[in-house]
Amino acid sequence: MRFTRKKFCCSVLVLLYCAFSFYAAYNVFFRPPQVSRVHRVVSKKEAGSRGSLYFGNEQWNPWEEDEKGHKGSRLQKVENNWKDLFNQNSHQEQAELHVQIWGKAAIGHYLWQHILEGPLDPVEDTAHWREGKLKIGRTDISFITGPAVVPGYFSVEAHNVVLVLNGREQAKISFATQWLQYTQTLIENHKLRHVAVVLLGSEQCSNDWILPYLKRNRGFVEVLYLVYDNTWINEEDVYQWPLGVATYRNFPVIDPSWSLVHDSRPYLCNFLGTVYGNSSREILMEVIRNEGLDQFCWISSRNEWQPQETNESYKSYHDALAQSDLTLSPVGVNTECYRLYEACSYGSVPVVEDVMTHGNCGNSSVYSNAPLQLLKSYGAPFIFIKSWKELPAILNQEKNTSLQEKIQRRKKILEWYRQFKLKVKHKFIETLEKTFLHKEK
Repeated sequence: MRFTRKKFCCSVLVLLYCAFSFYAAYNVFFRPPQVSRVHRVVSKKEAGSRGSLYFGNEQWNPWEEDEKGHKGSRLQKVENNWKDLFNQNSHQEQAELHVQIWGKAAIGHYLWQHILEGPLDPVEDTAHWREGKLKIGRTDISFITGPAVVPGYFSVEAHNVVLVLNGREQAKISFATQWLQYTQTLIENHKLRHVAVVLLGSEQCSNDWILPYLKRNRGFVEVLYLVYDNTWINEEDVYQWPLGVATYRNFPVIDPSWSLVHDSRPYLCNFLGTVYGNSSREILMEVIRNEGLDQFCWISSRNEWQPQETNESYKSYHDALAQSDLTLSPVGVNTECYRLYEACSYGSVPVVEDVMTHGNCGNSSVYSNAPLQLLKSYGAPFIFIKSWKELPAILNQEKNTSLQEKIQRRKKILEWYRQFKLKVKHKFIETLEKTFLHKEK
């Protein structure tokens, strides 16, 4: 009897164990996944906490994850896992080209942070030494900048260098020349093999001082990227480079948000800047006063240029861009100016005075795309005018433009600017690889 009861208890335990195993197997392999209400809420908040930076076309919605079902989310996760795996394998591939960028002009930050989207440590712009590294395709790139980057007092970590210089005025040219001479010494001592230069040139395009350093003139600079329109640009060894945003005023990378795209903006247009004597900016201000346009636009002018930014002026300028549908861009010393790129960052359409400025930048009667050849070649969706007397008609049309039409236009210009930076990035890397790697073979 004792043996029978013991045997019975063992049989029951075995049956219970088998039943539990079958139930567990069913839940793991066959039962549809159950999502708790808490998980759904958390997932929705995470998906809606930050919109995508990249928009496709008319159907863009940075929070479309909120409108997708759980199945779509699972598919997206699978797709992201595959992308992460692909990127990881890409980064594990051996780089064919190693390039070090020496940023000795503020436009270097636009190149590194806005175009190449590289990290920069420390983040404080007052640091004496800042650096970053990234890999793009088959190229490893490092970036160094700051007052501590002095000729002969830092480690040269690659045989290929991109030197970022400022040549706007004589004092800057003297500083740039010192760097070019130091670089030439490294070339002669076989410490460097290849050199490219990104140059913030003269606003009147008087850059003859750098010609002796070009390879074609028995110098050592194989590729020159030059800011502003110039008759030298040939897409062989001289390329045009965008002026970009005023990084010397700490203009950041703007992350487009839902409100930036969809909210109604209180101002039709804005202009915050210096009004130079005997310039078209005086005509602009006269048109604004005579037509009473200052009641529709954010206007703040000054008589003298101020290089230093205050907290108040910084906030005022950014608020004006974010709260205006159009940004007025009268010519200064050069037609190309920072506000073009800064307005694009906020989805505010630049209204550009399409007039060639004085100097050696080109002849608009000879070069059909001049001025602003680079931006026009990439199809910039700006409003181009020849005279500020056209402004009242433009603003009257703007008053009759619906919010939905403005939203679509903001999406268009934000997406254009993203694509513009991406194309400039790819062309920059492609040119370095084509030039530097070809010379190695």
